[in-house]
Amino acid sequence: MTEPDRVGIVRDYYEQRGESELHRLDNPFEGAVERELHRRAFEELLPAGARVLDLGGGPGHWTAWLLRRGHSVVLADLSATMLDIGRRELEAAGLVPDAVLEVDARDLSAFADGEFDAVLALGPFYHLVAAADRGRAIAEAGRVIRPGGTLLATVMTRYPWVLGALLEGGSARVAAAREALASGEFRDPDPGRLTGAHLFRVEEVAPFFEAAGFGTRRLMASQGILHLVQEQVAELRERDAAAYDALIEMAYSCSTDPSILGISNHLLYAGERLSG
Repeated sequence: MTEPDRVGIVRDYYEQRGESELHRLDNPFEGAVERELHRRAFEELLPAGARVLDLGGGPGHWTAWLLRRGHSVVLADLSATMLDIGRRELEAAGLVPDAVLEVDARDLSAFADGEFDAVLALGPFYHLVAAADRGRAIAEAGRVIRPGGTLLATVMTRYPWVLGALLEGGSARVAAAREALASGEFRDPDPGRLTGAHLFRVEEVAPFFEAAGFGTRRLMASQGILHLVQEQVAELRERDAAAYDALIEMAYSCSTDPSILGISNHLLYAGERLSG
């Protein structure tokens, strides 16, 4: 598949997602645990008053959060529809980003070398299935981050996807699951689904970013120990808020434990841009 085809497929997927993507991180059965754990990590890892590129930021959930915390932010995404939603939501909240731009993660020529203190890339590195595309994207992210700056990037892991694909799709997904398990490459032929992804093994994540000039600061499970029980966690929130809060804190406290990284659907990589 050619590079323009891949970009077009990803763009079309998010054009169709519309408002559902805006609310994904508020969904207690899908994104709420990830949101809570990522928020804690960002609070710890981002310097005060940073200039941040929210790359692949979609409808601007994290852009809004960053702006409220005093950062300056450029929101960038492939999807014009997602960016329109982002502009609408930011304006309604009285929040003003530095810019909202339609951008391909593999080409950040709109930005100068070392322009940002931090880049959030919470999607591009799993949507880019081809290794060459991921290589171009990480090189560009590294170029626009100043030395000593921060990269916060998510990847998808292999085994939870295979498990979910078979539990949800049954025998129709056996071939795709076997291919993903063997190669890490997943391309979904069904319209309206994720479209495709590169699924990392845990041991591949830090070396991928380190080879591009980053020093690893943290690798954590985006859902901690809770990926497979998010429905039960959501139910706990409704009946016992104190227990829910305690569980979220526990999940965050053990989110870097190597023994649980492979059971989380997403991993968050935090790296420092090394000089030279």
